[in-house]
Amino acid sequence: MSRIGRKPINIPAGVTVTINAGVIEVKGPKGTLDYKFNPAMQVEVKGEEIIVTRPNDAKENRSLHGLTRSLIANMVTGVTDGYKKELKVNGVGYRVEKKGKQCIMNLGYSHKVIVEDTDDVKIDVPDPNTIVISGIDKQKVGQFAAEVREKRPPEPYKGKGIRYADEYVRRKEGKAGKGK
Repeated sequence: MSRIGRKPINIPAGVTVTINAGVIEVKGPKGTLDYKFNPAMQVEVKGEEIIVTRPNDAKENRSLHGLTRSLIANMVTGVTDGYKKELKVNGVGYRVEKKGKQCIMNLGYSHKVIVEDTDDVKIDVPDPNTIVISGIDKQKVGQFAAEVREKRPPEPYKGKGIRYADEYVRRKEGKAGKGK
């Protein structure tokens, strides 16, 4: 039995869960998320818990069991607390500013890189070297953060670029001088 799939998901106060025809909808203070789960999985609400079960121990069902439970747990966390990713911008002259819905980044290119907020993901710039990406959908927040980081990934020689706040960039030694 899947250790993760077996765990029940607690429903916090202020969150409502409805299940209709293979679609689970989670409503909370921060918004609404829905997910169409695999019809082989059985998802049911018992009291203040969501329980995911599988019909048998076939390989596909074992794989889907933990996945379905994790995705639903992420939805519950998203509508109550939300998710955020913090990015750091390192480099001389590299800076970020927010104007309206646009995040304008100077990243050493001949032009400014502009990224806009979406309906699901919000960008916040607390200081010129920090970008905070937040939203209720864990997958969309992570994907958006990866796309922003892709604009100028960190390079190993000087450490310049955009990196996650908790990311460690292993530095490399530069070219050795002429030998004797």
